[in-house]
Amino acid sequence: MSVILNIETSSRYCSVAVTVDGSVDMVLTDDKDVNHARFLAPAVEKCMEHLKSTGRTPEAVAVSIGPGSYTGLRIGLSFAKGLCFAREIPLITIPTLKLMAVKAQFKRFDWEGDELLVPMIDARRKEVYTAVYDFALNPVVEPKALILDGSSLKEETGGRKVIFIGDGTEKAETILDKSEDHIWLGHEMPTAADMLALAEKAMREEDFADTAYCVPEYLKEYDAVVGTNKVLESVRKN
Repeated sequence: MSVILNIETSSRYCSVAVTVDGSVDMVLTDDKDVNHARFLAPAVEKCMEHLKSTGRTPEAVAVSIGPGSYTGLRIGLSFAKGLCFAREIPLITIPTLKLMAVKAQFKRFDWEGDELLVPMIDARRKEVYTAVYDFALNPVVEPKALILDGSSLKEETGGRKVIFIGDGTEKAETILDKSEDHIWLGHEMPTAADMLALAEKAMREEDFADTAYCVPEYLKEYDAVVGTNKVLESVRKN
């Protein structure tokens, strides 16, 4: 029996799910914007209570590793590590962009299988975190931060149907050169329940992360905005 506790904190919303032998057994999702620190611990506690009531315990913890929200990723990974150390169980890390590609695969059942999957996470201004995957989830374009212009990804995806998903698609749809080969699935972001397939695969293959040393996959350095101290500025001017 494979029992996995899944944690997804990479986007504006936070979710936790319990999966058992390839099925989602329980899922809790918070719809409040940037509420991860308050929601995560009580949600995990409820999942643990549910497992205890059914005589089961988690065999691994899976966490979405990024890219995405800097704060969300740190909260999710830190909490997942703590659970793994405390219970002496392995840690599974799921690349967020690959997770979104899987979500796109399951959104419809009429895909032909030769389409390209392009998840996009809003990184502010005209920038997105993105990658390009084929239907076997092999990377055609490795995950990266990309400043969009009209010809972005055209060379890498030309001649193929391209499926876009994620909260970065709103800007992409207005910036990228229009093509009848583009399929837009909207702004949906992943939840912990969407982690099922990739977490189960990692569990079967014993593809575990180094709990002590793994870090979030930010893809770029955090650009902190430092506010102006108006009092000091006034003193300098005088």
